[in-house]
Order: sequence, then C-alpha cells, then structure tokens
Amino acid sequence: MEYQEVKVYAPATVANLAVGYDILGLALESPGDEVIVRQGTRSGLHITRITGDEGKLPLAVEKNTAGYAALQLLRHLGKTDMPIEMEIHKKMAMGTGLGSSAASAVAGVYGVNAYLGHPLSKSEILRFAVEGEQIADGAFHADNVAPSLFGGIVLIRSNDTLETTQLPVPAQLAVAMVYPHIQILTSESRAILSESVPLDQVIAQTGNIATVISGLYEGDMKKIGTALCDVIIEPQRAHLIPQFSQLKEIAINNAALGFSISGAGPSLFALCDGLESAEQVRSALASHLDSQTIAADTFVSTINTQGAYQIY
Repeated sequence: MEYQEVKVYAPATVANLAVGYDILGLALESPGDEVIVRQGTRSGLHITRITGDEGKLPLAVEKNTAGYAALQLLRHLGKTDMPIEMEIHKKMAMGTGLGSSAASAVAGVYGVNAYLGHPLSKSEILRFAVEGEQIADGAFHADNVAPSLFGGIVLIRSNDTLETTQLPVPAQLAVAMVYPHIQILTSESRAILSESVPLDQVIAQTGNIATVISGLYEGDMKKIGTALCDVIIEPQRAHLIPQFSQLKEIAINNAALGFSISGAGPSLFALCDGLESAEQVRSALASHLDSQTIAADTFVSTINTQGAYQIY
C-alpha cells in the first residue's frame, strides 16, 4: 500500500565510540532530522522545501544527501518517474559530528520507502542511505548511517559489504554530549589522519574495542570504562577542539566511563552509567566551557534503540 503523505524521523548519532573508527556508532534520542514525503505534481522526485539549514543545502536531488539516497531506492525499484515531493526539516546544525548528513540520508530513503508502503526492509535500504551520505563527505562508511537507521549500538564488520551487528545496549547506559560552536568538516578531519599506524597502537586498540564489546554483552559498566580509550584517532584530532584535554579530564573526574570525539568532531561525548551520572558530567563540562567563554550546547540522552521511524 502507498500512503498519501508520510513524515519520518531519523536520529543523530555518535560515530566511532572512541575505539571503533568507522565501525562503531550509536543512536541518540535527539536531535534528529524529519522528512515529509507526498505525491508530487510532476514526474520524478523533487525536493520542494528545506528548513533549518540556513539556505546551505541544495534542492537538487542528485546533490542532496536525502534526495540522492531516496533516488537510489527509486532506481532500484524502477520507479524514478513516480511523482514524489520531499520536504527536509533539519533539526541540527551541519558539521557538528552528530551525523547530520547521515540522518538526512536515512530520513530521505526511509521516508520514500515508507511512502511506497515499505517494499524493502531497513537492511535492504542501508546501502542507499550510505550512498546518500557519501555525497556529503566523499567516504563510504556506515558508522553514522547504520545506527541512525537501525537504532542502538551498531558494529560494522565491513563497510564494503555493509555487514552489521546490533550490539546489546545496557539499560543504564547514557550519554553526555557537548557541541562547541565551531565547525570541523568531516572531509578535513579525515584528511589529517595518518595512513600508517604503529603495531603497538593497533594491538592496544584491538584490545580496547574487544573489551568494550564484551562489556556491552555483559552489561559491565566498569569493564566498558577501563577500555573506552582511543589511542589512534583521538590523539591526531584532539588539537582541532579547544580545551579538549581539560574537558576530558573533567568528564573522567566526574565518573564518566569514557570521553572522546563524536565522529569527526567538534561534538564530544561521554558515556555514563545512568542519566544522573550523565547530567553530572554535562553540568561540569558546561561550567568549564562557560568559564572559558566557549559557546557550546550541552545535553544528555539515552540510547535510541528504535532508529528511524514513521511519525505518520
């Protein structure tokens, strides 16, 4: 069955989770992007309106992450001539490290799939969403897209084949987020990374990611806290974010399980044992940022285990 009009939501995400560069990500409850899809008045898919982007995003379907992801779905289904209109409502700034382009891509393809009556499963539309996000940063990786689409904490075994595994989400796990009001483009943040990594760092990081995953399966917050440490990517990117080392020390001193960069930055995240702990961390971080006159947004969130969903 096809709908007359649908509205969908796709959540923001935290990619990498310190230890899993390009292969781990989790979904936040909010913010997130919304897309409305309805029957169009002319042949093909057309983006008719974008809000919340300060006029920065293109209406051209082929150049827009939401539009391109949806177009790839329509090509797959052989329905590119179907008259469809799309509205995109951005609920978060771009270049935040919260998976803004991924959320748009997910909302775009999920919205059109929902409008068509869900002919494909979430797993079947994952590749189209990743192809949509690729328009924004040039990289084909699912560490933002997969958690935004599926929800929860997602492990990507291979970005080539897009094999994913839903990891357990301990009920008490919460996140304290900081978004400093600076912009770091994903393409630039990726460009500074070294292509070679010393063997001892690979060994340490492998042990850390394995221990974090083990902690998630066991619901062992202490185990997660001992291993949530990035020895490869964070040291190369930390200088891009003002007061990073001070903020990390404050988070850990306030009982955060771990603290690192969300995606390519500049947003930062602290995994915490419970919402009360997350609020304590958030408050301490906000106070320090205020004392340094660094403009930033801070908030706490549980883990969104639903992913993208249809509002109506």
